[in-house]
Amino acid sequence: MSSWAHSAHVCYGACAAESLSNSLTKSAAKSELTASPFLLALALSLGAAVSLGITRFAYGLLLPPMRADLGWTYTLAGSMNTSNALGYFVGALMTPWLMRRFNAANVMVIGALLASLFMGLSGFFTDSTMLLVQRWLAGVASAWVFITGGILAARLGALDASRSGLLIGLYYGGSGIGITLSALLVPTLLNELGATQKWHGYANWAWAWWALALVCVIASLVLIAPARAMRPLMTTATSRESHYRQFRVADFGFALTGYTMFGVGYIGYMTFVIALLREQGASADQIMIFYALLGLACMASFRVWAGLLDRHKNGRALATLNALLGVATILPALTSAWPIVLLSGVVFGGVFLSVVASTTALVRHNLSAHDWPAGISAFTVVFAAGQIIGPVIVGWIADSAAPSNGAGASDADGLARGLIFSAVALWLGALFASRQRALQTTPQ
Repeated sequence: MSSWAHSAHVCYGACAAESLSNSLTKSAAKSELTASPFLLALALSLGAAVSLGITRFAYGLLLPPMRADLGWTYTLAGSMNTSNALGYFVGALMTPWLMRRFNAANVMVIGALLASLFMGLSGFFTDSTMLLVQRWLAGVASAWVFITGGILAARLGALDASRSGLLIGLYYGGSGIGITLSALLVPTLLNELGATQKWHGYANWAWAWWALALVCVIASLVLIAPARAMRPLMTTATSRESHYRQFRVADFGFALTGYTMFGVGYIGYMTFVIALLREQGASADQIMIFYALLGLACMASFRVWAGLLDRHKNGRALATLNALLGVATILPALTSAWPIVLLSGVVFGGVFLSVVASTTALVRHNLSAHDWPAGISAFTVVFAAGQIIGPVIVGWIADSAAPSNGAGASDADGLARGLIFSAVALWLGALFASRQRALQTTPQ
C-alpha cells in the first residue's frame, strides 16, 4: 500500500511556487467555476452514475434472468461483481499515473466512454469466462471515472468551503441517477420482451445490457462539458500548505479498515437483494419500485448528510453511516414484509453513497489539496479490495444453504444469511471507523 501511495504523492508533486501566469489561470478558473458550482457538480455526478450506478449496480437487476438462462450458481453470479471489483482495484492503482499524464478531467471522460463500450460488449457473450473478462474491463474503466470525478468534486468543493460537503455529496449522489434509470429501464424491458425468451437471436438480458450501454454513452458525452470547464483548474499546480501533513497510510489506518469492511458489506446487498426479493415472491413492479426508490434516496442523500460531512474531521461520519447501513442491510433478511423491505431500500439508498463521500470529506479535512489524489486513491483501493471479497462470500453462503440448487425457501434462506453476513461486516466497519481521529494540522 505504501508504495503506490508514495507513487501517487510523487505524481502530484507540485512546484514550490506557482508562476504568475498559472496564478492568473487558477483565478480565472475559480471565477468561472464558482458562478455555477451546483450545475457543475450535478453534471459531474453523471460520472458516478456511469461508474457505479449503472456499470456496477445495474447487474443486480440482471443477475436473476442471467442466472436462470445460463444455469449459474450464486457463487458464479457473485463472481461477476467480484471480477468487476477486481478490475476496479486495478483501475484504482492505475489512476494516479493516468492523471499525471492526461489530466483528471480527460481521464474521467475517456474512462466513461470505455465503461460504456465494455457494458455493451457484455450483451454479446454467454460464456462465463468472457463475461468475467468484460466485467473486469468495465471495473477498470469505472475506477478511472469514479476516482477522477471525486477529485474534481473535491476541488470544486474547495472553492466554496461552506458548502463543500453538499457539493461532494451531490457528486456521489449521482450514482442514484444511474440506479433509478436502471430500475426504470431494465425491469420494463425484460417484462416487455419476456425475461426467458430470445429476441432476434439474443437473450433479452443482452438487450438490457445494450440499453444500459446507450444510457452510459449519452451520460459520457454530457461529461465533456464539466470536464472542459474544470480542466484549467486541474492543470494548475497545487502546493502543500505547511500546516497539513503529507498523506501516510498509518494516519488513516482505522478509517481505511472501516472502509474496507464497508466494501465487503454493502456490495453483498447491492448484488443479491433483488434475487432475495424475487425468491420472497416480489413482483416485477414491486422490484422496480424498490430499486427506483433506492436510487431516488441516493440522489437526495447529499442534502441529508452534508452537515455531518462538514462538521466532523474524524471518523465519526464514516462510523455513523456504516452503522445505519448495517441496519438497512439486515432488514430484508429478517422479514419479507413489504413496508419493511421498502424501508430497507430507502434507508440503504439514502446512506451508502454518503459513506463514500465521507471518506473524500475526511481526506479533504485532513490533507492539503496536493495530497488529495493519494488519499482518495488509498480509500478507493481498499474499497475495491472489500468489494472483491463480499460477493463471493455472500454467493457461497447462499449456495451452501441449497447445495442442490433447489428453489424457493432454501434459496431465500441462503440469500438472507448472506445479507446477515454483510450487515455484520458493516457494523465491524463502523467500530473501526469510530476509532479514527482527526490529524494534527498545526505547523510541524
